[in-house]
Amino acid sequence: MSHTTVMCAPMKRCTKCGELKPESEFYPAPGCKDGLRGRCKSCHLAKTKARYAQDPAPTIAYVTKWKHEHPDRLREYRRKNRERRAAQMRRLHLRSKFGMTVEDYDNILAAQDGGCAICGDRPAEGTSMHVDHWQAHVRGILCVRCNNGLGQFKESPGLLLRAAEYVRLGGFAPLDVVRRDVDRQNDEER
Repeated sequence: MSHTTVMCAPMKRCTKCGELKPESEFYPAPGCKDGLRGRCKSCHLAKTKARYAQDPAPTIAYVTKWKHEHPDRLREYRRKNRERRAAQMRRLHLRSKFGMTVEDYDNILAAQDGGCAICGDRPAEGTSMHVDHWQAHVRGILCVRCNNGLGQFKESPGLLLRAAEYVRLGGFAPLDVVRRDVDRQNDEER
């Protein structure tokens, strides 16, 4: 007959609510005998919120003073918080703006061989590309330059063709020449 030992997390009773909780539910307090506060995190938070609701001025003054005295720690805290929330913010943005998941984005980008749908450039490390959409339809993933270019040309195929012809001809050409050349190219493609 074998015996198995069940390991339980160390427990502590809250001095406020009286509940027996794991020690992880208590804040550290170096001055206390066991190194933990007497009140659990929930009770401590409730007391802090009640005190703030009654008179927020002391807390605001304390926080303002701390920020002024510890700019390096504040900057580090904000940097870590941004990093921690980056993935969450990306998920929320993709879902709310385009109705897609991060997996949908990754699948589209993979189908485009990891680069912009127009120029093929790949994003630099740590940067993302833009979701190109028209009304509710996602058309692809674009680099910033191509996405801005489409916007500058008002998403107009005619303007884009005229711009391409302008570049092909090396500059200005009378409009009737451009239209004739574009019509000829369209006929050849059919």
